[in-house]
Amino acid sequence: MTFFGTKRTAAALGPLLVILVLAAGCGKKTVEIAPDMASSDEALYKMGEQTIKKDAEKGILYLRQVIDSFPKSFYAQRAKILIADAYFRKGDESNMILAAAEYREFIRTYPYSPSAAYSQYQVAMTFHKKILKPGRDQSKTIQALAEFKKVITDYPASDQAKAAQEKIKDCEERLASHNAEIAIGYCKRKAYRAAISRLTEIMTTYPEYSRLDEVYFYLGESHFLMNLLDQAVPYFTKVVTDYPSKGLAKEATKRLSQIGNRKAAQKAVPDKKD
Repeated sequence: MTFFGTKRTAAALGPLLVILVLAAGCGKKTVEIAPDMASSDEALYKMGEQTIKKDAEKGILYLRQVIDSFPKSFYAQRAKILIADAYFRKGDESNMILAAAEYREFIRTYPYSPSAAYSQYQVAMTFHKKILKPGRDQSKTIQALAEFKKVITDYPASDQAKAAQEKIKDCEERLASHNAEIAIGYCKRKAYRAAISRLTEIMTTYPEYSRLDEVYFYLGESHFLMNLLDQAVPYFTKVVTDYPSKGLAKEATKRLSQIGNRKAAQKAVPDKKD
């Protein structure tokens, strides 16, 4: 006889043993399960599904028992998802960690389940829900981005893949905005080489960034303020030609005019010596 036993054996265990197992698993609440319910994966699941909406902790106890007693049951898979979702809905940091762990375990246990793609997407969402604004720590954004990319890589034909693609764009936009804020700060503090390095990275890594006009302008500005006029021209020109309706186009036009004047003045100096 195996550890889990048959339905007949589960019924023979009685409610007392079930109470002890559940209390050990949760440490907070206990529930009494009648022998006839303990012997039915469906009955336990439905009780957990019904209870979890009103009392998450108690509902999880029922669902845990489905998983422990009937690990190969269809209801065990569904129970695992409901538990993970219950943690996810709570939304705080500790419960998001628990949710991610449950979703990951689901993928490991049921890798071919239709719900595996959903579970991977939800892992990504546990990080995405905790993303901070640009200018603050972006570690959650980086983690979310990696997990959303995994949805597309591992489950390209799933419904979640399309949703993940949109979230990837959102994460990349946030990271680009964060880096741009830092880079522009460098430029304003006259740390031009640091600004150029960061802005160049944004330009190559996030080509879909919605505010590339700022990236190009401050690349031009950093070179201009270092008196690297020839290097500044292409960036200012791109702002003017590709983003003519943006506010920085006017500033870029002024810079191009100033560069023209400086170059003309530089050419005039040797003529005077002659």
